[in-house]
Parts: sequence; C-alpha cells; structure tokens
Amino acid sequence: MNSTPPHLLSASRATPAAPGTARRWKPSPFIKGSAVLHAGAAAAVVLQPALWPWAVGSVVASHLALTAAGLWPRSALLGLNWTTLPESAGRQIALTIDDGPDPEVTPRVLDLLDRYDARATFFCIGEAARRHPHCVEAIVARGHAVENHSQRHRHNFSLLGPAALAREIAAAQQTLTEIGGVRPLFFRAPAGLRNPFLEPVLCRLGLHLASWTRRGFDTRTRDAAVVTQRLLRGLAPRDILLVHDGHPARDARHRPVVLDVLPAVLDAAAAAQLRCTTLRAAIAPELESEVRG
Repeated sequence: MNSTPPHLLSASRATPAAPGTARRWKPSPFIKGSAVLHAGAAAAVVLQPALWPWAVGSVVASHLALTAAGLWPRSALLGLNWTTLPESAGRQIALTIDDGPDPEVTPRVLDLLDRYDARATFFCIGEAARRHPHCVEAIVARGHAVENHSQRHRHNFSLLGPAALAREIAAAQQTLTEIGGVRPLFFRAPAGLRNPFLEPVLCRLGLHLASWTRRGFDTRTRDAAVVTQRLLRGLAPRDILLVHDGHPARDARHRPVVLDVLPAVLDAAAAAQLRCTTLRAAIAPELESEVRG
C-alpha cells in the first residue's frame, strides 16, 4: 500500500523531463480548472448579464485560491514541486541550506559537513555569490551542490510578473554557473512563496522547483534545541530538510544557531542510518557527469 501523502504525489509519481532540460509547460489540473472557471464566468456574463455578481464572485474566489496555493510553499497545485526525494533514494535524506553564501557562516558549515562526510545542497542568492565567490567555489570543490535561489531574494518575489521572474531567475542562473562552474538544476523561491507565472519560467530555463519536507525556522528561532526538534520530528528516509547559512538567527552568545543544529541533525541521521545526499544526486544522478562536463 502506498503511504505517500497526497501532496507529494505529483513529485514522487510524476516522470518529468530531466532537470536541466528545457521542457514544455503543462498546466496543472488546478490551473486548468481556474482557466475554465474564468472562461465560464465570461461566457455567463455575455449570455446572461444578470449573472455578473455570480461571475465576479467566482473569479475572485479563483484568484484567492491561486494566491493561497502560492503562499503554501509545499503545495504542488501550481506545478511540480519536490517536497521529498524519489523512492529510488532509499535511505537517503537531503540537507538543503538557503540564503548564502555568507563569508562568516558558510565556511564553518562546510567544515561541519566535512566532519560528518555529509553532502548538502546550497540554494545560493546570486548577488551574495557575486560578493563572495570564494564561498561558492568552496561549496563545489568540497562536493556539494549549488542551486538557484534567485538573484536578489526580493521580498515581493511572489508578486512579480512573468518577465520579471524570468530576469531574476535567469540572472542567478548565469551568476552561479559562472562562479561555480556548474549549472543549477533546481530552484527554490524566496521564502517558498510564488505565483502561477513561476512554473512556465522554470520550464523554459530547465529548472525544477524544490521546497522541503520540514524546516527549522532557524532565521527566527534563537534556540538551537527548538530548531533541532522541528527538523527531527518524524525524520524519515527521503526527507528534505531546510536550514540557513544566510541571515541565521543567533543565540545569546551571538553564535549562529545553525552551527549547533547541524551536528545534532547529522548525529541523528547517522543513528537512523540515513545518509545525506544532494538533490541532484538523488533526483538526477544521470546528469552528474553531464553538468560537470
């Protein structure tokens, strides 16, 4: 019996084009339903003008539903969204690290990962990578993956139109490829928030959206034990965990909490016989040699 939660089915059962390959955008059933509703509302007003209150109400409800789907980071309603690793990953988990690189924190995170022989996926901001290219180079040199977290990490990212989204994401693709020498295969939206225009842009750029199974909120919570508990509650094979090396919360000693969270998480993973891997190694292993060539 398949125990995969319904909201993960689009990522775990789908057979999309390989990450890195531009693909044709196929609207999700949710998007198709919204389009049909809009068309039906317009037709109803033309045929029966007195129905305009119903038509307007339906369109407003549809827009609210689309907005809610975009504000739910783990939602697959707007398109494919990797919230867990595929079944082929076995007893592996993915540790993803966002909002860097940071010249103070990232090198210390890399040292911790080396100590545990763990591999991680760093979702880097293009402008931060441009300011600290040595950090990106170190991430790649030490066997980790660099993926796209937008060029500027704009707070209004989810409000951008198609052209602005394309510029923001393509700029980060170019920046990270130039510095790291490896083309990103995955994209994570700032704060996980997005809108229906994102998926067509990702399709054209050959990127796949990835969010997480659970996160520790380590940019806001200053207690490493609380962050660790959030990440480890229900830890299981194929999980995708989210922490941050950029803008981390700091404890009373002004120490980034991620530096105390990571050892606890990695110890727990080792005890559970779970191995940390990168998204690209778990989801697109056949592309490993291609993207480095």
